[in-house]
Amino acid sequence: MRGDDAEAGGLRAYADELRSNFLRLQQEAPAVHAKARSVQVTERSPDGLVTATVGARGDLIRLDLDPRIYRRQHARALADSIAETIQRAADKAQAKVVEHFEPLVAPEQMKLYLEGDLEAVLDQMSGQLPKER
Repeated sequence: MRGDDAEAGGLRAYADELRSNFLRLQQEAPAVHAKARSVQVTERSPDGLVTATVGARGDLIRLDLDPRIYRRQHARALADSIAETIQRAADKAQAKVVEHFEPLVAPEQMKLYLEGDLEAVLDQMSGQLPKER
């Protein structure tokens, strides 16, 4: 029976920890969420011809093209530069959102969530549960 008592005590401690984390999340999450939603990142292409600003979800807010782009002969190169600049901005925006949530959610868990990998998030969470005997 002693093993059962120890296991029950461990489960109670884990449940208390979950409850405490949930209450802290409930209190702090609205402010963190508002701060994360306001994230905007601006990136410039290496040649300085493309400037892209994205929001917290990587959505394009503004795209500026330097007039010198019209001297370029290669539309594909310009398109690639635009796409790469937007992607770099989106990656940085995601990193900022993860950083804002770090006090509440483990960074690797938040990143998986933002990437839409629910299965990996659930696997990670189940790995944190006490093991059955």
